[in-house]
Amino acid sequence: MSPAPTPPPASTDAGLAPLTRGVGHYENFPVASWLCPPALRPAVVALYHFARTADDLADEGNWSVAERLAHLAAYRQALQTCLDGTPLPPDTEAAWQRVFGALARAQKQHRFPPHLLHDLLSAFEQDVRYTAAGHAYTGMDELLAYCHWSAQPVGRLLLHLYGIDAPEALAQSDDICSALQLINFWQDISVDHPRGRHYLPADQLERHGLTLADFGAEASSERAVRQAALVAELCADARQRILRGAPLVHRIPGRAGWELRLVVQGGLRILDHLAAIGHRSWQHRVTLVKADLPRLLWRAWRMG
Repeated sequence: MSPAPTPPPASTDAGLAPLTRGVGHYENFPVASWLCPPALRPAVVALYHFARTADDLADEGNWSVAERLAHLAAYRQALQTCLDGTPLPPDTEAAWQRVFGALARAQKQHRFPPHLLHDLLSAFEQDVRYTAAGHAYTGMDELLAYCHWSAQPVGRLLLHLYGIDAPEALAQSDDICSALQLINFWQDISVDHPRGRHYLPADQLERHGLTLADFGAEASSERAVRQAALVAELCADARQRILRGAPLVHRIPGRAGWELRLVVQGGLRILDHLAAIGHRSWQHRVTLVKADLPRLLWRAWRMG
């Protein structure tokens, strides 16, 4: 195995973060917060740093497309070496040694399904390729196929930690994680569009008489109404998905169940913020703020 390319340093952020992908390390992983059971916290942190470092390889720095894909391929090889129980070569970059050392310890204890970890890397590789090609997603089915790699493995890995594998629970987890991924897409249009990352589905754009180019141009009043209607429609779909998965919170015991309640309510609160700006997220990016916390806690408590 050749030496690993030097990656950006893995993030050391920790806290209760929304389960959404975004720019500036607005995390797509519920980091080991004070609500996470202490016995599981090292495994959650290991999973987080694995995903965070791969995301940086796909998204940060000034590498070419070919270089990013080569780095991700080397990272995938390192993952397989880790899963095989073999130490990484001593000349592997130190940051990767730390990432895969922690992941190896977690894997030895918890036996994560390997395909879920590989699926996350497939999502990052697809992002690199699609962004380079200016790919536009044809419809919701194609977006959900991406979520199958990018978001659903996160929930299933966490359920694996809690020993939950009932089919209904897995389906609810998939709904929550896919919804949170979609919410992040609609939240981040103003950030993603200038970077060539296009997630607005082509079939719904066409139905509203819009194109991707409309979201990069100064909108007329009439076009802005159609743009807002499209984003509102997409947000309504995401809300339906997350509410369909929300009963999962009652299957997860103790503090972890409360963390999931807050993650679900965080996604719903983002949708509230999007509605408050008239769904004009191609102009403004909304985020959760500290003032949202009391409302999130109240809503989490009311989930029962």
